[in-house]
Amino acid sequence: MRISQRARAVAPFFAMEFGKHAAMLESQGHHVVKLSIGEPDFGAPPAVLNALREVMDGRPMPYTAALGLPELRQAIARFYRNEHGVEVDPSRVIVTAGASAALVLATAALVNPGDEVLIGDPSYPCNRQIVESFGAHVTLIPATAETRFQLDAASVKQSWTDRTRGVMIATPSNPTGTSAPADELAAISELARERDAWRIVDEIYLNLSDHDDQGRPPRSVLSFDPDAIVINSFSKYFGMTGWRLGWCVVPEILVPAMERLAQNYFLCASAPAQHAALACFSAESLAVCEARRAELAERRALVLEGLARIGLPVPVPPDGAFYVYFDVSRTGLTSWQFCERALQEAHVALTPGRDFGVHTAETHVRLSYAASTDELREGIDRLGRFMATLR
Repeated sequence: MRISQRARAVAPFFAMEFGKHAAMLESQGHHVVKLSIGEPDFGAPPAVLNALREVMDGRPMPYTAALGLPELRQAIARFYRNEHGVEVDPSRVIVTAGASAALVLATAALVNPGDEVLIGDPSYPCNRQIVESFGAHVTLIPATAETRFQLDAASVKQSWTDRTRGVMIATPSNPTGTSAPADELAAISELARERDAWRIVDEIYLNLSDHDDQGRPPRSVLSFDPDAIVINSFSKYFGMTGWRLGWCVVPEILVPAMERLAQNYFLCASAPAQHAALACFSAESLAVCEARRAELAERRALVLEGLARIGLPVPVPPDGAFYVYFDVSRTGLTSWQFCERALQEAHVALTPGRDFGVHTAETHVRLSYAASTDELREGIDRLGRFMATLR
C-alpha cells in the first residue's frame, strides 16, 4: 500500500511521543511527573458536567447544523462582547470539532498549493503541519527573547515575498506562554491587510492571559482587525480538552465556503458537547474559570522560582497560557538529550524544543504547569536532583 506524500511529510508531535514513553514507565510501576502535555488538570466546570448528564438522558441526539448550534454561536458572540468589548455577529462564529478542526477549515478555505505562509519560530507544530498538508510553503521566522518569542512587524516585512499569502500568529504562544504586544500585532495585521493577505490568529490561550493593572482582560485581535480569522477552543480556559470542541470567527465572506467545507469534512461538531458547552457561559462557570486562571498564575510563580533556584533560566517569563520555555544550553545537553535523560533518570516528562521549530530546537525545553501544585513541586525537586548530577 502506497502512503501519500502528505502523510510521509508530517513529522511526529514529540510532546505526544514523550507522553507515550512516560506511559510505558508508569506501566512498569514508576511515578512519572507529566509536565509535557498542555492539558489542564481541572476538567470542565461543574455546571458543564451537569449539563452533559442532563442532555445524555436517552433523548435522540441528531446532527446539528454544520456551523454549530445557533444558541452556542450566539453565546460565543456574547462572550466576545462581555469579556473583550468586541461586537461579533453570531453568523461569523463557526463551532468546530476542536480548534484543530477550525484551523483545518480555515486553511482549506484560504490556502492554495505553492502559497507562502509566514509563521514564527518557535510555534505550535500542528499549525504549520496542517498548513503544509494543503500544499503551502511555510517560512519560519526566528523569534527571539528580544521580541518575547513573537513575530514583530519588522521581521514580517523583511520576510515578505511576492508568494506570501498569509501570516499565522498565536498569542499567547505555545510553547512560550508569551503574548504579542498589541501594537505589534496591530502593525502586522495592517501590513498584511495592505498586501491583501489573510491573518490567522490563534487565541486559544487568550483568556488565560494576565489582566492589566486595571483588571481588564487582554484584547482580542478582533478589536483592531475585524477581518482576522480567529481560532479558539473550549479546551484550555474551560478545561475541556477531550471534548474536542472549538470555534473560529471569520469574515462574513468566508462563511459560505467554511460551511461547505465543514459539511464535507466533519458534518458537525459533537452535538452533546455543544449542548453542554452552553453552560460554559453562565456566571457560575465563568467564576470557576477565573478562579482557575488565578491558580495557574500561582503555579507559574512556583515554577519560575523553582527553575531559577535549580539553574534553568527562563529568557522571557510567560504572561499567559500554562507553559514555561526554559534554556538548557548551559547544561551541555541538547534539549532532546535533556528531555530523554530527565524522563529516564528523574521520571519527569517534558517537551524538547525540536517540536516547535528550528531556531530554539536544540537549546530550549517546554514545561507545562497545567499539572497540580503537588506534582509541580515534585517535578521541580526531581529536576533539581537531576541537574546536580550534571555538574
